[in-house]
Amino acid sequence: MAVIAVDLGGTKIASALFDQAGTAAHRQTTLLEKREGDDVGRLIAQTVHGLRVIAETDGDQIDAIGICVPGISYAATGRVWAPNIPGWDDYPLMDVLRSAFPSPHTRISIDSDRACSILGEVWQGAAQGCRDAIFLAVGTGIGAGILVDGRILRGAHDIAGAIGWLALDRPFEQKYVACGCFEYHASGEGLAKVAQEYLPDTDAGLGALSSRIPAGITARDVFEAADAGDPLAGRVVAEGIEFWGMATANLVSLFNPEKIIFGGGVFGPALRYLDAIMHEARKWAQPISITHVTLEGSRLGGDAGLYGAAFLALRTLEGER
Repeated sequence: MAVIAVDLGGTKIASALFDQAGTAAHRQTTLLEKREGDDVGRLIAQTVHGLRVIAETDGDQIDAIGICVPGISYAATGRVWAPNIPGWDDYPLMDVLRSAFPSPHTRISIDSDRACSILGEVWQGAAQGCRDAIFLAVGTGIGAGILVDGRILRGAHDIAGAIGWLALDRPFEQKYVACGCFEYHASGEGLAKVAQEYLPDTDAGLGALSSRIPAGITARDVFEAADAGDPLAGRVVAEGIEFWGMATANLVSLFNPEKIIFGGGVFGPALRYLDAIMHEARKWAQPISITHVTLEGSRLGGDAGLYGAAFLALRTLEGER
């Protein structure tokens, strides 16, 4: 038995066939190439159709499809909010896929990248064996997939885990409206923005970053400059560690997880700071709960959402969601 897994990102679609043991086959990557709206929906359907043909050629019947989307998946309607995909403010993805694959025997499941990432880690990654774990995704934005007693925490309207909006500083500033306080300061884009804001400070801008055009600075530039001893970059990274540590403490105090798995493009290069993040978290967290949690990097890296989509599909065959 095989299932189809699709991971939609802001610029590409990753897809593969998976068996029950977690083995991926016929992996594909398809660039969106600036597609918008229905064009993206049709591309997903075409991707699924192509993999279905391959599976049937190999003698496998596809009874389940799992889709990971970058945003909010509304379980009751099958509609999706994906801010990085133009035209997907309230996109009827389930209707599009049902039209393409109308057989009632084909189970189709859609979930957020947050939920899929923690499911992937539970199935084949760093959270195997856990019933209470969190995937903290820090990339262009920040989100958390939260597993409580073996089930994904979704909230009343499927938006649980949008922790980029954690209030970790004061006073409130208008710049937090679009993405939230935590994400503004400590996402990949956030680190770059903070460095750009600090650059005019001549006392700080004496190292490698001071020679760059501010608008061109990236998180990778910040990490590389910090490694080279740049004082501005070191300040930005130190503040990032504080925010990651405070967020970790809040998650530990609220959910008492066994593990927090750090993933996304920033972790990555920031995995070297996990000890420093734990040191910061211990200052703020519930003192008993923090002694029972471990911080680890993702074992699946950029494939966590894809594996989670496969697991989502497999679970629908077992009657779970």
